[in-house]
Amino acid sequence: MRYRRLGKDGPRVSAVSMGRGAQPVRFGDPLEKDFNETISRALDLGINFFDSSDAYWGARHEVLLARALKGRRGGVLISSKFGNIDLPDGKKAVNGRPEYVREACEASLKRLETGVIDVYYLHRVDHSVPIEDTIGAMARLVSEGKVRWLGVCEASSETLRRAHAAHPLAALQSEYSLWYRGAEREVLPACRELGIAFVAYAPLGRGLLTGRIKSVDDLPENDRRRTYPRFQPGNLARNLELVRELEALAVRRGASPAQVALAWLLARGEDVIPIPGTNHVRNLEQNAAAADIELTDHESEALNEVFAIGVGAGERYDPKLLEKWGI
Repeated sequence: MRYRRLGKDGPRVSAVSMGRGAQPVRFGDPLEKDFNETISRALDLGINFFDSSDAYWGARHEVLLARALKGRRGGVLISSKFGNIDLPDGKKAVNGRPEYVREACEASLKRLETGVIDVYYLHRVDHSVPIEDTIGAMARLVSEGKVRWLGVCEASSETLRRAHAAHPLAALQSEYSLWYRGAEREVLPACRELGIAFVAYAPLGRGLLTGRIKSVDDLPENDRRRTYPRFQPGNLARNLELVRELEALAVRRGASPAQVALAWLLARGEDVIPIPGTNHVRNLEQNAAAADIELTDHESEALNEVFAIGVGAGERYDPKLLEKWGI
């Protein structure tokens, strides 16, 4: 595995690190065994950076990750997040109030069975609270030794600059892939100006770029992706046209579409760290192997043209949710 620096003064993390798998895992389900085996294999492959959140699977992901890492925590970096909450009626909300920051962190520390969270993110910006107030409360956690480095998710370039001025940030986490390249307009340049690493979630387009999804019927009935605009019938058909170009290049390279998609992302810069998520060892091994694939300039440019900024059909999330989050 190759390694990259998380920000100017942050830790070295695996070039391909690990996010949350799409398929929820419940305590005691057979999938929990697969989850544990995947985490163990990731460690064997040199992956040392694992992403979580108190919003994932009703906070179960933090608990499951702690269990899977038990006895092997040394040298492992864990990130978690707060502020992206589900209301009792199922609607989404955000909470960046300073008093909530500590409450959320203490709860995550307990679930993760650790004394310190290596990277702690504001999961969604709360626009009703000055970002300086939220980051200030997070900075106090750093001074107390409960958190090592700070980050924010899905922030605009302006918000990113204000947050970084309040306390240096190690990372911004946002969606970035061949399918969605919006960050290249303003956010990625701002990260580079400030020396902040870009942690790319959904680097495989939520599965679109793997080539395994040919219709919405390929998703489980309870899969949330069925509700996302990019997977709606008309949009999905257009997106699959793009994926066919990726598949053709992958065949020529003797690699999987997912590996080529990750190799393209890794080539965007040493400050880009993709965190593909999976609960299965086979997928993990393929993802990790992408760190050793180097595309030619011609191949990268061909993908740039096919997957030009804005060419993907359908928004990332429901437009109302994007408006609520301010992204």
